[in-house]
Amino acid sequence: MVDARDEPDPYLEHRRLLFATAYRMLGSVTDAEDVLQDAWLSWSTADRDTVRHPKAYLVRTVTNLSLNRLTSARATRETYVGPWLPEPLLTSPDIAAETELADSVSTAMLVVLETLSPVERAVFLLREVFGYSHAEIAETLDRPEPTVRQIAHRAREHVQARRPRFDADRTRRRQVTAQFLAACAGGDLNAVMELLAPDVTAWSDGGGKVTAAHRPLHGIDRVARWFVGFLAKPELAALTMEPAIINGELGVLATLGGHTVGALSFDLVDDRIQNLRFQVNPEKLSGLTPDNSLALPRSVQP
Repeated sequence: MVDARDEPDPYLEHRRLLFATAYRMLGSVTDAEDVLQDAWLSWSTADRDTVRHPKAYLVRTVTNLSLNRLTSARATRETYVGPWLPEPLLTSPDIAAETELADSVSTAMLVVLETLSPVERAVFLLREVFGYSHAEIAETLDRPEPTVRQIAHRAREHVQARRPRFDADRTRRRQVTAQFLAACAGGDLNAVMELLAPDVTAWSDGGGKVTAAHRPLHGIDRVARWFVGFLAKPELAALTMEPAIINGELGVLATLGGHTVGALSFDLVDDRIQNLRFQVNPEKLSGLTPDNSLALPRSVQP
């Protein structure tokens, strides 16, 4: 006879998958880990004999816990100091090599997902990213299937209308990233300006914890001067900025004194940098350490 204690625990077996689901739902490493802890507590007290498909059960649990947390988080974000950006996450290079998967976890996509209602976000992710059927989503969210179909259609149109256009050429992105880092290291304002798109916008999320622009900055001159001026501060003289795969795309990781202090992501459009997103809130950097980096899986099919 096979001892059930020798079988792998479904929660541990699917933990990366569950994190991928919660992270895409919440845009927060910290909140995703909290959801997984709550899911584990629920799983540890569940009657396993009544759970026919543990993987589906766990994904359903994580999805609904994320929905609850996302709904309450909306109120908190209304009083957030300055622009709110998702928590960045180091991801494996193989994600960056797969355009569709990288896009689903990119910072740009997470920002777009923030414009959906919590239920729309859940339906969109389960359908478009994880490949669930409308019937399976209806069962997961305890809603009628026709309603889920309507929500899925509305959410898909919403995301398509707001999804940013970007260049998918990874070689060119590496080149532009290298040029940008060189220009920043040399404090070369003109070189930075030449790399920016005419309609560039920069967001910096300090959450009121560290110095950051409280409003988005628009235009080449304003964005370049703010960024170069920020890097020229004496307390940042020892700052190191290096390329890193962040949220499935090549971005920039900033460290100071051996500690991660920020992450920069951007969209590349027509070989120019557009939509710079600079995360410097120290409470939102836990996903940028190598120990926490994850290869986010695609499928959550039971």
